Amino acid sequence: MEPSWSHTTVLLNEAIEALQINPDGHYVDATYGRGGHTRLILSRLSANGRLTVFDKDPEAVAHALALADPRLSVRHEGFSALGDLPSASANGVLMDLGVSSPQIDNPARGFSFRGDGPLDMRMDNTRGQSVAQWLASADTPTIAEVIRDHGEERFAVPIAKAIVARRQEGRPVASTAELAALVAGAVKTREPGQNPATRTFQAFRIFINAELEELQAALDASLDVLMPQGRLVVISFHSLEDRIVKQFIARHAREVVDRRAPGWMLQGSAPLALEALGRVRAGAQEIAANPRSRSAVMRVASRTDVPKADFSVRGSQA
Repeated sequence: MEPSWSHTTVLLNEAIEALQINPDGHYVDATYGRGGHTRLILSRLSANGRLTVFDKDPEAVAHALALADPRLSVRHEGFSALGDLPSASANGVLMDLGVSSPQIDNPARGFSFRGDGPLDMRMDNTRGQSVAQWLASADTPTIAEVIRDHGEERFAVPIAKAIVARRQEGRPVASTAELAALVAGAVKTREPGQNPATRTFQAFRIFINAELEELQAALDASLDVLMPQGRLVVISFHSLEDRIVKQFIARHAREVVDRRAPGWMLQGSAPLALEALGRVRAGAQEIAANPRSRSAVMRVASRTDVPKADFSVRGSQA
């Protein structure tokens, strides 16, 4: 039996409100986690409604299957597989990015430096390389590039050199505590209140799970899967994710005219694929109750080319 690590869903009501649930519609929870958004969506659906959920994590998949709801379809896949769904089949797509609390809090999963465990970090720990396996052979420039690009860590090179030096001494990094201690020795300064290993752990997790590549693929697929006026709702927790989402929505919500083409002034602009509807952050009350919500940013768009609709959800706009 899975230990009962708790998970508090971030921006729960705001996300479901943004989806504008049609009781008879079909929705996609592209990152099931522990089902907070899923259960609320199901509570808004009629017997004719449908919900498809995706998750890489076998524990999350087992949790979803245990709901035993005939309206629910569970897929043990990353959310880039969203493109396998029929075209224009979804009234709404929700993506709640990052890791769930049970993944972070369970030392055996190797996501966090707060408890010692194997240095794994795979969302799906039944396939692929763990972080420890990758570090056992990766060279210094490659490790430094990952830490710099995915963790925005200015001490990426010293950290990478320390990892490789330890491996060459016959003591490869194999646990979360070992990695955290090694990074702490290589990082000279850090923002107050932040563990020196925070950025490195983030970088390795994003890299080993190809999170940014999967996010881009899922966003691209959402354009095909969403039906007209379908809602896209994405919650991100760090700047790398949010930048991709922001740029994706902006790119597909902007008129594009080729000014180099003859007679461009007479051309009509192509229909827009998306309409940006809003950006929401957790309010003070939610942050006080769940500090992990502090960094959350929710962006909402509609798969339509109509005049902008009113969009208001609870939470602080900023």
